[in-house]
Amino acid sequence: EERHKLSVQKLWTELKKNEDIYLSKYSGWYSVSDEAFYTEEEIEEKDGKKIAISSKSIVEWVDEESYFFRLSKWEKPLLDFYNKNPNFILPESRKNEVISFVKGGLKDLSVSRKSFSWGIKVPSNKDHVIYVWLDALTNYISALNYPNTNDKLYKSYWPATVHLIGKDILRFHAVYWPAFLLAADIAPPKRVYGHGWILSGEEKMSKSKGNILDPIEIV
Repeated sequence: EERHKLSVQKLWTELKKNEDIYLSKYSGWYSVSDEAFYTEEEIEEKDGKKIAISSKSIVEWVDEESYFFRLSKWEKPLLDFYNKNPNFILPESRKNEVISFVKGGLKDLSVSRKSFSWGIKVPSNKDHVIYVWLDALTNYISALNYPNTNDKLYKSYWPATVHLIGKDILRFHAVYWPAFLLAADIAPPKRVYGHGWILSGEEKMSKSKGNILDPIEIV
């Protein structure tokens, strides 16, 4: 939707204006199916391929020009935010997991891609596409007609009472999202609740793995 494109580009513009986005070069492991970056500690080799330990998805080495969000700058503000809002992340086990991750040190986050063309263009540089998670998370406020903060929907529903999510996207919602929002002077949601997975055998039930129950078949 056009309103979503406008919201994403407005959020990008605010982050850039506040000097939280800069142009550099990205080198690292990236999973296309997870739409996520992984460190050396988060991957392993299996059958001659590099895979993410958590999701078992194949990761590839990416080396390209990229815009970065200054996530490292938000390490202490995030910890202060968690401390002042003890119920921001629930259950307790998820909160401990997030705090431990942030205390381990945050690195600046690559927030654009040049290797493909689908997606929302960076406003000031059409050669770059905005990283899918910066785009996707903005759905919460683009649905409320941000950047029109006087809109009835925005005034009624933001900040959201709770984001109900699966544990595999906890980092995006409890670290990256509040950092983006705080950097753009937007109030974060009041709570992020991270559920566990529905298992199929010993693995997460996943459409991409095909180990699912077909609701049509069940009906």
